[in-house]
Order: sequence, then C-alpha cells, then structure tokens
Amino acid sequence: MSDKRVKAYEEKMEKTVQFLQTDLQAVRAGRANPHVLDKIRVDYYGTPTPIQGVANVSVPEARIIQIAPWEKKMLKEISRAISASDIGINPTNDGTTIRLVFPELTGERRKQLSKDVKKMGDEAKVALRNIRRDGNDAFKKLKKSEDLSEDVVADLQDELQKSTDKFIKEVDKLVDAKVKEITTV
Repeated sequence: MSDKRVKAYEEKMEKTVQFLQTDLQAVRAGRANPHVLDKIRVDYYGTPTPIQGVANVSVPEARIIQIAPWEKKMLKEISRAISASDIGINPTNDGTTIRLVFPELTGERRKQLSKDVKKMGDEAKVALRNIRRDGNDAFKKLKKSEDLSEDVVADLQDELQKSTDKFIKEVDKLVDAKVKEITTV
C-alpha cells in the first residue's frame, strides 16, 4: 500500500515513462510505423488536425505507410505537412492516396538511432531522479512542518526509492526493446 504522499511522485514518474514511450514510437526503425505521423498536424479548415483525423492511415507492406484522405482536397495539405516535418521521407501522391516508402536503414543510421534512443532513455532516467529528489526534499520539509519522526520520513524516502528503481527498470526495458527493433535487420 503506497502512501498518498509518495503516490503523487509515482504519478509524475508514470507520466515521464509514458512520455518516453510516445517519443520512442515516433523513432523510425526501418519498418513503417504509423506513429511517426503522430506529431504532424495538417490545416483542416483552419484547425491544426492530426493526419489520423482527416485520413485513413494503413501499413499495406512492411516499409510503406498509405494515407487515404477522406476529402480529395486534403492530399496537398497532408503532403505539404509531411514534407515540412522532420521524418525525412518524401511523400508520393498518386491523386487519391499518399504513400510513404521507408528506405532500409544503413548500418551507420542504425547505430545513430540506437545512440539517440539510449540518450532519450538517459534523459528519462534523469527526469525520474529529479522527481525522486523533489520528493525527498518535500519529505524533509514535512519532517519540520508536520513534526514527523525520522523513521516516517525514512520510510517515505525508502518507498520513493523503490518506485524510482521500478520506473528506471521500465525505462531500461523500453530502451532495450527499441534498440533491438532498430538493430534487427
């Protein structure tokens, strides 16, 4: 049973891990993954809208994403938004659908992506440790303001450390899985 004071910091840690998960989904791993389009917005009648909100996105083959807009006039908007984004793939437009063909990753590119993924994991771990530090500082202040015993504060800090360890293991698992996905030819 987790103390409610620790729970608040665990929720922040959970959000950090979810943020990392979202970022990792957007990393290209040689296979077509529709999540690379998640951050791209197209102008839909004056409103920035995700591509999935104006078109069907499918993966007909391992290295191709096919985008079929619901309105023909959205073809140009979607193509423009993809070209302006940082995914590094030029869309091909056949008049009804847009195709994104993902090239095979070179060995050098795989190494670079693996480094980038590990760096993202390290940044998430730093964020988790910062949350732990904030929690420990808050518990020390509680000791003074609420007159808590040393033992209660030590228990809170111990519980927070266990949560931190658990989330760091989760980050390591996510990073290892993504690196494996990237390095698998």
